Amino acid sequence: MILVTGATGNVGGAAVRRLCAMGEDVRALVRSPERADLPAETDLVRGDLSDPSSVEAAMHGVDGVFLVWPLMEAEPVLPVLEAVRPHAERIAYLSASGVDPAAEEQGDPVTGVHARVERAIAASGLHWTLVRGGGFAANDLGWAGQVRGGGSVVRTPFPDARRAVVHEDDLADVAIRALTSDGHAGKAYTVTGPEMLSETERVRILGEAIGRPLKTERQGLDEARAGLAAAGLPPEATEAILAAHADFAAPGHTEELHTAEEVTGLPPRSYRQWAADHADDFR
Repeated sequence: MILVTGATGNVGGAAVRRLCAMGEDVRALVRSPERADLPAETDLVRGDLSDPSSVEAAMHGVDGVFLVWPLMEAEPVLPVLEAVRPHAERIAYLSASGVDPAAEEQGDPVTGVHARVERAIAASGLHWTLVRGGGFAANDLGWAGQVRGGGSVVRTPFPDARRAVVHEDDLADVAIRALTSDGHAGKAYTVTGPEMLSETERVRILGEAIGRPLKTERQGLDEARAGLAAAGLPPEATEAILAAHADFAAPGHTEELHTAEEVTGLPPRSYRQWAADHADDFR
């Protein structure tokens, strides 16, 4: 059985659905089982990663864990790993491509947390695999509120920012491969989408998916900060996000592409596919 944390989120939810479709036994650690929109065959267990005892209670019969870490601090992962270790053999961790494993200090607080969690997992004695996601296509769901109900403009502070954003199903597929097949222990996989696209280009593709034209409009930085703060992000994370996107918008910015195909052997999903899969979220 595989335990998935963050199962009501984008990547964790994709992992649960894909594992169920494969016929694997899946347990999901969720705060509110009664509200979890997951396949009926999922074994839903109430729990929270900030409560290691709930993780321990969910571990019986589990031999693999897909860990999605939601906290803005890394130290609480240590008792979680202690709860996992007596039961599971394999763990796959959803990390970030911005992590520099050779650096003592990371470039921003978010990658700093990921790096510290990575180090804790590597020292845990478990057979670990790191899935370092590039830009998540699912972050574009943050535009849905501006588009639903007939909106035609997406306001964003860096419409020229270019990334090879990755479909959550591709990230899930890499984690699943690591948890269900041999040869992935001790590996760190960077996973990006197959093509570099600006935010303006992605908004245009979303418009094609929902059947009406969409465009971007440049948003002021103060307005962007206020929006990120309203979403619950602490100031240091807000500034890190804005600084990163300023870099993505710099002329000539590019990313080294590493798609899920390198691990799964299957063609990577395009942003156009992601837009089609999420069109209803924007209508």
